[in-house]
Amino acid sequence: MSVTAESGGQLDRLLMQICNRLEIDYAAYAGINTIDNSMHAVANYPDRWKQHYQSHDLHQKDPTLRHAARSQAPVHWGRLQDDPMYRHVFSRAHDFGIPDIGVTIPVRGPFGDRGMLSVTRRMTQDAWDRHAQQIMPRLQQAAALIHDQVMQQGVLMHALRAPALSAREKEILQWIAAGKSQGDISDILMISARTVEVHMRSCRNKLGALTTAQAVARAIGMRLIYPI
Repeated sequence: MSVTAESGGQLDRLLMQICNRLEIDYAAYAGINTIDNSMHAVANYPDRWKQHYQSHDLHQKDPTLRHAARSQAPVHWGRLQDDPMYRHVFSRAHDFGIPDIGVTIPVRGPFGDRGMLSVTRRMTQDAWDRHAQQIMPRLQQAAALIHDQVMQQGVLMHALRAPALSAREKEILQWIAAGKSQGDISDILMISARTVEVHMRSCRNKLGALTTAQAVARAIGMRLIYPI
C-alpha cells in the first residue's frame, strides 16, 4: 500500500478555497483508493503539527478518523470527548494551536473508495454549532469534490467512473443544484414527491454518495450536470 502526501498543487488550492468560502481555519482530507490500494492525504495545518502528527502515528489513534470510518453521518468532534484517545490527541493538537472544535465528513465512492474531510475553526462551541449547521450542505459537497479529484488521479479509477444516470435523474439533480426543494421539483416536473425521492435515491446509489449534497457535487465534478 502506498501513501501519498499531496502538496503544492490543485488539492492545496482547493483546500484553501474551502476554508475561505466556508470561513474555516484548517481543513484536512484523507482517503483510500481501493482500485490501486493507495492512500492519499492533504492538509493545510501548520507544518510543525503535520510533522508531529505523522512522526507519532497519531492517525492510528485519532478518534475523529476512527469514528468517521464507521459512520455515514458527519462526526462532530465535541461528541467524542468520552473516547479514551480524545484527550491524548487533542491535548497535543492544542499545543500547536489547533482547536478541538470541528467536524469530519465521511465520503464513499462507487468502487469502495472512501475518504473524509475534517475542518476546524477557532471559536466557541455554541458559535461553531450554528456555523456548522449553516455550512453543512456546502461542506458535504466540498468533501465529495475533493475526494473525487483525488480518486480520479488514478487512470484505472478514472476509466471506471462512468455512472449511467437517466435523463430524468440528471434533470432532478440539476434542479437540486439550482436550489430547488423536493416539493419544488415535484411541481416543476409534474410528478409525485415520492417519484422524486425514488430518483434521488437512485442517483445517490449510482454515484456512491452518502447524501444528496454529495451526489450533486459528484455529478458536477463528472460534468453530468452543471453548476449554477
